[in-house]
Amino acid sequence: MSRKPEPRGRPELRGRAARLAQLLPTGRAQAARTPFVLLVVLLLGGGLIGLLVLNSALSEGAFQLDDLQRETKDLTDEEQALQRDIDAYSAPDALQRRARELGMVPGGDPAFLDADGKVRGVPSAASAVRAPLVLAPEALATATAPPPTGAPGPSAAAPSSASTPTPGR
Repeated sequence: MSRKPEPRGRPELRGRAARLAQLLPTGRAQAARTPFVLLVVLLLGGGLIGLLVLNSALSEGAFQLDDLQRETKDLTDEEQALQRDIDAYSAPDALQRRARELGMVPGGDPAFLDADGKVRGVPSAASAVRAPLVLAPEALATATAPPPTGAPGPSAAAPSSASTPTPGR
């Protein structure tokens, strides 16, 4: 039997070892695979780091969202409380009580002026049922007592010249 000459640097293998040796790449193929493996490892590492950064950003955004929702709820509660206060101060009975505290009296019958200058209606003066109560600005916030009864004050005087029509207009 003649044997094939043995290549240099490689021992001769027989049997099963020879078949397995054929499956292994030569030195050149091993060297060409190294950059590919490094590229895959770098891509996987970069992907994992990217996922970590993305997850951290999403968690921070969730915390900010929670804080903003809590702040929105607090501000909504405050807005509703302020709206209740406005509604209480705007009620007709509250406005009437406040006007009486300031010394205001109900107005008389109004007169209306048409576009052509004619006066419609008969104006009448306001009549004071009670004397006006004059309060200092500091006392306005704490005034709760109704004004005392007595003689009518200057607000019950005759109608002013502003309510009489001016000729020629």
